[in-house]
Amino acid sequence: MLSLCNKESFKIKFLLFRIYYYFRQMLEIEYTLKDIDKVAKQILKYATFKTFLFKAEMGAGKTTLIKALIKALGCKDVVRSPTFSLVNEYKTNNETIFHFDLYRLENENELYDFGFEDYLHTNAYIFIEWPEIATLLLTKKTHTLSITTSLNNDRFLKMC
Repeated sequence: MLSLCNKESFKIKFLLFRIYYYFRQMLEIEYTLKDIDKVAKQILKYATFKTFLFKAEMGAGKTTLIKALIKALGCKDVVRSPTFSLVNEYKTNNETIFHFDLYRLENENELYDFGFEDYLHTNAYIFIEWPEIATLLLTKKTHTLSITTSLNNDRFLKMC
């Protein structure tokens, strides 16, 4: 049995490990739109999961980056925003890709209405814009990509 001192020491070491692991796993990129294809390839190379959550203000380039990611995965289809359809499906030779835009949803029940949780239990790539409403359903491991823009329209991406 561990003594109280050893338990506290273990908790502290475990917490420090989690903090180290979290920051070690963060990818930060500053880019312009002309670099977006290179950025997409870098994101996919760095990724350890196939579900990506995109957080950014309106017009920051979430859909543009997702288009580049889908292209980098080898999809030849024209990629469109799923704002009104909620989800678009794309195929490559080896992969299925689902692109969600949850901006228009008003509550979590609407996610169940179109079977959102079923998509999460596939081996597909999943790109989700405006994921906040789905937080409780996102139990599998995900990458969060936060995008901000500068005054000169450069983008700054943080991925963890």
